[in-house]
Amino acid sequence: FVRVLAVAVVIVAVVACGVDAKKKKKNEKECEVCKGAVQKILDSMKKEKKDITNQETVESEIRKFCGKTKKNKEKRFCYYIGGSEDSATGLLREVSGPVSRYLPADAVCKKLKKKDSQICELEYDEEIDLSTIDLNKQRVKVLRKILNEEFDDTCKGCLEKRDYVNRIKELMGSKDEL
Repeated sequence: FVRVLAVAVVIVAVVACGVDAKKKKKNEKECEVCKGAVQKILDSMKKEKKDITNQETVESEIRKFCGKTKKNKEKRFCYYIGGSEDSATGLLREVSGPVSRYLPADAVCKKLKKKDSQICELEYDEEIDLSTIDLNKQRVKVLRKILNEEFDDTCKGCLEKRDYVNRIKELMGSKDEL
């Protein structure tokens, strides 16, 4: 009976460790875009030696970041906090306040999560390595995404998959020449 009990305790411990590992992995991706965007804003302010304690300066820096960002997930984050021009909400004070009090990016994002949980649901897309990917095996949706994000090209006049693949190869060749 003691052996059976000992085996049961070991099994419960192993299962608990497995669940804890999954939670840790999920926590790494939680608020990933928020943390990344806030950290980029902080880094640019430090680099330009701007006053972090001034909320108006922080808000203008957020708007500047949101105006020039190219990544779709960061654009969505900016929309949620009110940093982009077409935003329906305005949580800029909820970002600039904690930032001006020197809170780290993860603490700012935890506060934002309480206001709007959608902010922490954003995750970055996996990076596509163009040197190892087989373009002919990809869907048109992925090929369009590569053109849009990597080369900032919409491929006007592309009708078939072959057109998208040829355009990517053409742009990759011109990128290598630079």
